[in-house]
Amino acid sequence: MRARVTNGGATKTRRILTTLVAALTFTIAVPAAATAAPSSGWNDWSCKPSADHPEPVVLVHGLGGNATTNWFYHAPKLKNAGYCVYSLTYGATVLGGQLFGGMASMRKSAVELGAFVDRVRSSTGADKVDIVGHSEGTTMPAYYLKFEGGAKKVKHFVGFGSNFKGTSLNGLSGLAKAVLSLPGIDLLADGVCGACREYLPPSDFLDDLARGGVSVPGPTYTSIVSRHDRVVTPYTSGVLGEPGTTDIVLQDKCGVDVSGHLSQAIDPNVTSLILKALDPEGAPVPKCVPFFAPL
Repeated sequence: MRARVTNGGATKTRRILTTLVAALTFTIAVPAAATAAPSSGWNDWSCKPSADHPEPVVLVHGLGGNATTNWFYHAPKLKNAGYCVYSLTYGATVLGGQLFGGMASMRKSAVELGAFVDRVRSSTGADKVDIVGHSEGTTMPAYYLKFEGGAKKVKHFVGFGSNFKGTSLNGLSGLAKAVLSLPGIDLLADGVCGACREYLPPSDFLDDLARGGVSVPGPTYTSIVSRHDRVVTPYTSGVLGEPGTTDIVLQDKCGVDVSGHLSQAIDPNVTSLILKALDPEGAPVPKCVPFFAPL
């Protein structure tokens, strides 16, 4: 028997879909002024990489983020460390356009990322780039490396708030699946937030990413996760556990860091770990700084 959606049911469906998107918004909510603010030296297309840091860094935001909101903290730190730094907004749909990115299917977004990486390589003259991503900014680039030729163009891949196996949404995934199975919802989900469907295991996207291992030969892989993550649940969805990959649990490095998922975007301990992963020999040894932002 097919489910019948009444006006009240449709309203409830819209509310649940809105909740799902909000729960999967892997970025920091910042004032609109921050979105329009100068990028503090990153996305400088005249930048030329130094001998110390020959690979420019491409920053990949999370679901619902954009080129600025996800990176107002980490990007200037990377720029000040001597890197050419670039960020893009990808995955725009009718839901949020360029303001809230990452909504389109991650397969489509991986192609967008590839074009942006090629643009950065062409502008800087670099053979390869480094990729640093938050949340969906780890999942989608992993697909790019594996299926879109990115492995030959990326030296270091560093993720935080990582997610390679999907999320249970703290037990809401069953409800979300039920809503998305209602008549007429498929088009809505795919046209508005295709990535949302792909994140709910089991999904064809996650199956493809996992088959034979997430990582591929070539780039180094570093994944940073937090035991306090309440968006990627379980947090071990961000643990690669594959030969040649490096997994870091924040609390193993700094027991007084209670960063959740969103707050990893402003966590100084995460900054230090990123810099060390990008430059294992030259970056300072990460120091533990108390950080209490469990969002």
